[in-house]
Amino acid sequence: MSLPARREVAARSAAGGDAKTIKATLMKSAIGAKPEIHATVQSLGFRRLNQTRELPDNDAVRGMLKAVNFLVAVEGTPYVRPKRSKYKIWRKRSDKKHQRGK
Repeated sequence: MSLPARREVAARSAAGGDAKTIKATLMKSAIGAKPEIHATVQSLGFRRLNQTRELPDNDAVRGMLKAVNFLVAVEGTPYVRPKRSKYKIWRKRSDKKHQRGK
């Protein structure tokens, strides 16, 4: 491949011409998530909420997106916001103290 042809290929791939990409948007914050989840969000390149990134379409990226699917919306699939736990019992802090006998 000659030098001008290499430049053409590099410019085309930088513009997203031939390479397949996936558009992903960070919809929910990773604050309070496990450190592994937080690291995955960072490695995908997200810095702020509602940021959209074009990521290469390969198995590694798809695996990372699957691991954080409750935080990230992927183009072509609907984003379903996680629901609260059904079994969490909401009670006042004072009720807990009185049950312990303090």
